[in-house]
Amino acid sequence: MTKELVVVGGGVAGCTAAMYAARYNVDLILLEKAAPGGLTATASEIENYPGFPDGINGFELAERVRQQAVNAGVEFVPGEAHGLRRQDQGWVLDTSVGDIAAKTLIVATGASPRRLKVPGERELFGHGVSYCATCDGMFYRDKTVAVAGGGNTAVDEAVYLSDVCEKVYVVHRRDELRAEAVLQKRAFARSNIEFVWDSVITQITGSDDVAAVTTHNKKTQQNREIAVEGVFVAIGHEPQTEWLADVVELEDGFIVADCTMSTSAPGLFVAGDIRNTPLRQVTTAVGDAAIAAFSAWQHLQQLDDDQGT
Repeated sequence: MTKELVVVGGGVAGCTAAMYAARYNVDLILLEKAAPGGLTATASEIENYPGFPDGINGFELAERVRQQAVNAGVEFVPGEAHGLRRQDQGWVLDTSVGDIAAKTLIVATGASPRRLKVPGERELFGHGVSYCATCDGMFYRDKTVAVAGGGNTAVDEAVYLSDVCEKVYVVHRRDELRAEAVLQKRAFARSNIEFVWDSVITQITGSDDVAAVTTHNKKTQQNREIAVEGVFVAIGHEPQTEWLADVVELEDGFIVADCTMSTSAPGLFVAGDIRNTPLRQVTTAVGDAAIAAFSAWQHLQQLDDDQGT
């Protein structure tokens, strides 16, 4: 298969980039690894996306963006990228559905949830350990759970879970939250949310399902066992760039790009959470994507000019 452009990633950034590129009449496909929508689809409520003053469910927003791409004529191909190599002035993408040749690429594969890397986490994944409260929260109705983290995602998930669960413990390594003030205010107002400050989860225990977490207070050096039936990990994300390590410049695993979404590899553009951006939001992902599509189109025009076509 040969295309002018391959967009890698089916989240909001990828779908937006593909939609814009389709409007430039670029011959393209979008390669999506898993369920569409990316991390946006897991958000219970998005309140800071322009045009939705009352907020919108993350899954609904992601579905709307995807449908817009479909309406623009974007072809979605299920598959996963494994590697990338140069071929003449273009690229060959090694994927789970075979090699795909392309003149240019836009990488929008996002980032995956960061793990605690503690005993019991991997063993009890799917049996009480989760990385998505909106995906799994309803399984813990009237139960007690713990949330690890203190940023926007962790606090948002804690608030969401407080409407479902009897008790929510928020375990945070510092003595104050990093989340936005509006989210903090909301969390502090919930009587069934208890904060475990200056602490980290060091172990998750249970035979068949999660039964408890062990926390370690970094200031007092004391350990505490808390009985919970679920653990939701929300301590940030790691970029999915292993397959690009020898192809493009990375910074802490994230792809380095300039204001045109151009990377160190000519013809390779980037959008969304996978790039080294100071802010990872739906709004920034959409902006990145629009610019990346324009830059990719310009690159294709330049290739045609160089070839005299």
